[in-house]
Amino acid sequence: MTRPERFLTRMILFLLVVGAVVGLMYPALHGAFMNNPALNGLILGTLFAGILFIFRQVLMLRPEVAWLEHFQNGAQRPGAEPPAPTLLAPMARMLGERRGRLTLSALSMRSLLDGIASRLDESRELSRYLIGLLIFLGLLGTFWGLLHTVSSVAGVIGGLSVTGGDVGSMFSDLQRGLAAPLTGMGTAFSSSLFGLAGSLVLGFLELQASQAHNRFFQDVENWLSGATRLSSGGGGGLETGDQSASAYLQALLEQTAENLDALQRTVATSEEGRRTANNNLMALTERLSTLTDQMRAEQQLLLRLGEGQLEMKNLLDRLSEMTNGGFDEGSRQHLRNMDVYLARLVEEASTGRNQAVQEIRSEIKVLARTIAALAEESER
Repeated sequence: MTRPERFLTRMILFLLVVGAVVGLMYPALHGAFMNNPALNGLILGTLFAGILFIFRQVLMLRPEVAWLEHFQNGAQRPGAEPPAPTLLAPMARMLGERRGRLTLSALSMRSLLDGIASRLDESRELSRYLIGLLIFLGLLGTFWGLLHTVSSVAGVIGGLSVTGGDVGSMFSDLQRGLAAPLTGMGTAFSSSLFGLAGSLVLGFLELQASQAHNRFFQDVENWLSGATRLSSGGGGGLETGDQSASAYLQALLEQTAENLDALQRTVATSEEGRRTANNNLMALTERLSTLTDQMRAEQQLLLRLGEGQLEMKNLLDRLSEMTNGGFDEGSRQHLRNMDVYLARLVEEASTGRNQAVQEIRSEIKVLARTIAALAEESER
């Protein structure tokens, strides 16, 4: 544990430096003090009270450190019991007479540290108030002196008279009248000087006291951290009144957390699979739309071929009527070729229609399998 003596040494050295500066400037400071002894005396009295209080706050850490060291070494050196601590009173009541290896839960350590921190902050509230009070008294003296100056100047201006004709007496009256405003200005500046200087002195002492408290709190936190277990079992050690969860409950909570993580990953994977399936369905829908357009185009082509065949039949009938069967060999060959071409066109149209039907069937099978796979994933 860090003892507060080094912080006390800094505070004493600072006060010695301040005393040396005051000794060097004593004549000027004495004159400034005599401008308003009552208010300046109140400021200096508040300063001395603050100095004593801050020293007391630092000195209060000595019995706390002694009690902690005695508790830590109680098993090895069971000497005389030190006085009961003030800041560590909750810890002293909680630990009681237990000695040896100390084991605390994280919740117990946190509650102890919060109690100690609140007590340390509460002990420094009065010193902070005294610093603000010194500033307030300095400003109060400033406004008081300014008000006195303004009223005195108004009285001097109102009392000036040039009707008598005696210039020497007029200047004598003016000098006597200006003494009161100058006294008011001296009160204003002297009170501001002592108030701000006192707040500066108390501010430095408060800073050292705050550092001493923070170092004490850090030492206690480090000691309790070494005696804290994140998971308490049924072994030996200190059983505090605010016990943590059992080993089985903590294992159950850890397993639950792992299951939740696994479930989260599964949900993320399912979401990704659903997005992929939606993209596949959209692509399949686009392909079916394209295939439908192609089938419509082929249907239009077949209709046009049928219409062309009907027109060709009508033309052949008219040719037959016109020639009465008198075709020559070239005409017959030409008609045979036309018949062959027409048969080939019909065959190709039939083949294309069958191929389109087969492609539609295969695409429908793929769509059915995809929908079935999505249904199985949603059921899982």
